Amino acid sequence: MSLTQGMISMTLSAILPHFRPPPCPNQVNCQEATSSQLWILYMSLLLTSLGSGGIRPCVVPFSGDQFDMSKKGVESRKWNLFNWYFFSMGFASLSALTIVVYIQDNMGWGWGLGIPTIAMMISIVAFVVGFPLYKHVKPEGSPLIRLAQVAVAAIKKRKQPLPTDPKLLYQNKDLDAPISTEGTLLHSDQFKWLDKAAIVTEEDSSRDPNAAPNLWKLATVHRVEELKSIIRMLPIWAAGILQVTASSHLHSFVIQQARSMDRHLTPSFQISPASMSIFSVLTMMFGVILYERSFVPFIRRFTKNPAGLTCLQRMGVGFVINIGATVIAGFVEIKRKSVAAEHGLLDSPKATIPISVFWLVPQYVIHGVGDIFGSVGHLEFLYDQSPESMRSSATALYSITTAIGNYIGTLLVSLVHAYTGTERNWLPDRNLNRGRLENYYFLVCGIQVVNLIYYSTCAWFYTYKPVEQESSSDEMKKEYQDLEGAKENGEL
Repeated sequence: MSLTQGMISMTLSAILPHFRPPPCPNQVNCQEATSSQLWILYMSLLLTSLGSGGIRPCVVPFSGDQFDMSKKGVESRKWNLFNWYFFSMGFASLSALTIVVYIQDNMGWGWGLGIPTIAMMISIVAFVVGFPLYKHVKPEGSPLIRLAQVAVAAIKKRKQPLPTDPKLLYQNKDLDAPISTEGTLLHSDQFKWLDKAAIVTEEDSSRDPNAAPNLWKLATVHRVEELKSIIRMLPIWAAGILQVTASSHLHSFVIQQARSMDRHLTPSFQISPASMSIFSVLTMMFGVILYERSFVPFIRRFTKNPAGLTCLQRMGVGFVINIGATVIAGFVEIKRKSVAAEHGLLDSPKATIPISVFWLVPQYVIHGVGDIFGSVGHLEFLYDQSPESMRSSATALYSITTAIGNYIGTLLVSLVHAYTGTERNWLPDRNLNRGRLENYYFLVCGIQVVNLIYYSTCAWFYTYKPVEQESSSDEMKKEYQDLEGAKENGEL
């Protein structure tokens, strides 16, 4: 609801004259927005952000709840949930870059913001009407509290010696049943100091066996392994941050380049610089279909993996492809400036350089291919390797990756601008033709190479979470639901 409220407020601010400054077609002596008008805009953006933050991390886990996401269930299907999620997101982005932008340009911001708001309200109605048809997984407490309980219990028992046999550590499948419907996590040898949280002391042994343990003093092996899984994931997750940083220029400098180039598709129609992202989105949309229908059947002949590539392999391929896209971006900028020099336009930042904007398309297309591997693989990794009770939190890390990556991209641009001099600044304020944007691209490329080495090292030493799957995911879920039903009926 926060997202819808934010969109409604933003639409009203574009329609009602009192909520916005008056039009200024001449762009001379324009009246600035008042403090109250700015507050309405900021609150609208805040509500929209809060709503997006609540929806996006839950979409993929909720979709996964509708299917058997155990290893056997995933291998039995010929389609990948994450590929189709990104296809759907790409379709939404394509609609925004084409239909909504066209409406905004030709009918005004009121319609441009109003139509997405109406679409959002329709989606809420559709969700509410269809709610009874979905599978619902009952929440079982805060996973963050469980992680804290494991850490506290391990600290309290830090002086206790670990048993030589891990089977002597505390296990309670009945206690863990609500948070392990797809299988219990098995003991692993990493981060053994956390195993101390599962040591059964004399005090623990003397308690009533039918009473629930104090989880701040004693944790099950499954809960200890949940914390271990999160710790193992973090280095791989962090590798995606610089990947976002490296592609953040697609929304800034590439658009500036496009403005200075010949953007005509026909003598009477030219493409908008902001719409250049269409090529990346289209590549990703059609690419995920080709990946699933053609690439996976081909590559599984060599890897013997039903999914074609593992999540880590898929991410690594995406990182390599994006490095190639950044290198191409640097050489395209060299070409653009050389054409500007030939025509004496280096000192004319507003002039149109006689070079087609389609020189920028290859880097967009290659970035789209990189997203098919890197972005999809990253999200799938976070979902697959996180504890099943923490999948919303884990997929939220994906959005956090995007946010941190863009902030670091902004910081990198600021540092480059501040420390590359004044006469031949790499990223000048007014005239990009006199800058050295290609050097910035090559710097980003170097950062990507370092990030790839870091990622490869982390992936080499990564240990996949061990899961005990005694029965299929659906069978375990049914057993748990039957148990809950018996409790509610007073049979247990």
